[in-house]
Amino acid sequence: MSTAPDWQQGGFGLYLHWPFCQSKCPYCDFNSHVAARIDQRLWRDAFLAEIARAGRDTSDRILDTVFFGGGTPSLMDPDLVAAILDAIRSTWRTSNSFEVTLEANPSSIEAARFRAYRDAGVNRVSMGMQAMNDDDLRALGRLHSAADALRAFDTARATFERVSFDLIYARQHQTPDDWRTELDRALALGLDHLSLYQLTIEDGTAFGARHAAGKLPGLPDDDRAVALWDITQERTQSAGLPAYEVSNHARPGAESRHNLIYWRSGDWLGIGPGAHGRLTLDGTRYATETPRAPGAWLDGVSRETREGWELSPLPAAEHATEFLLMGLRLAEGVDLDRYDAIAPRALDAQVLAGLAGDGMIELDNRRLRTTSQGRLLLNAVLRALLVDD
Repeated sequence: MSTAPDWQQGGFGLYLHWPFCQSKCPYCDFNSHVAARIDQRLWRDAFLAEIARAGRDTSDRILDTVFFGGGTPSLMDPDLVAAILDAIRSTWRTSNSFEVTLEANPSSIEAARFRAYRDAGVNRVSMGMQAMNDDDLRALGRLHSAADALRAFDTARATFERVSFDLIYARQHQTPDDWRTELDRALALGLDHLSLYQLTIEDGTAFGARHAAGKLPGLPDDDRAVALWDITQERTQSAGLPAYEVSNHARPGAESRHNLIYWRSGDWLGIGPGAHGRLTLDGTRYATETPRAPGAWLDGVSRETREGWELSPLPAAEHATEFLLMGLRLAEGVDLDRYDAIAPRALDAQVLAGLAGDGMIELDNRRLRTTSQGRLLLNAVLRALLVDD
């Protein structure tokens, strides 16, 4: 049996959070802020200080991935991205398949920066297209048009090794035929990775307030939501981009390596306002968290007090729960031997048998997977597996 730390089976990555956007989308509950002026030199100094601090505990590791998330990281000056990546390469050795992803809005202004991002070391872009018609883009609060997005996608594909984009479905008044047509149009672009998210109405968002007031008509009922899900699985599978995770589809080999670190319960550093991480040190797995407010985060870095930073040991039961919550999102499932090594107790054999009999899971050589039906009802599967004795 391997004596290597468990996290090594998932990999080691770095997530860097850029908290600024041009505007706040009405459906978004991410930690994003609109600011009239951003001192990018100040942010550079803060990010570099945090990279140096993180490196003191982990510089002996090989870094597999970097992910610039947000917010809208494509609002970052290319020189800032280059300085961050230079510092990262000076702090850690990087893997032979080193992946550097930057999230981008598909506007012509941001697309003009793509070559400079590539020269800085970015080799993968994830574009927030969200919809492929102007009416729905306006309803989602997006600032770009469908034509803008397609032009930006063409620029990205000519610039980067790998390009992904996001679409939101189960939108207001969207019919199954509407979604099938839109999805086929996206697949015809020859993508190798596509993230497809059902619209969820979150508390604390503009859509959440409108929904509570009865002012968000046309959302799908359960039957239509299932029909949209089924179309998503069937069309992507037919196009050679099967679901490797609940909301993510890729040609074999084109999966997001960074997100796989989350889903496979690896270790990752979280740098930036509100960034979360998981870090194993001296055999203990820790959950890390930073202040959400950009000003509070900057102040903590500049004072070197790290007030509001949390490094909390993750109890074995919580680690095991996270392992299932994340791993069962993947089509590949989870290794039960690995689960048993971190969990206080094994999963209930009768519960497993019942779920298998209902067609929700498959068990094969100590590997537990959800079926397509099980991923559709993943929350129910997890509740059954994680019920207390």
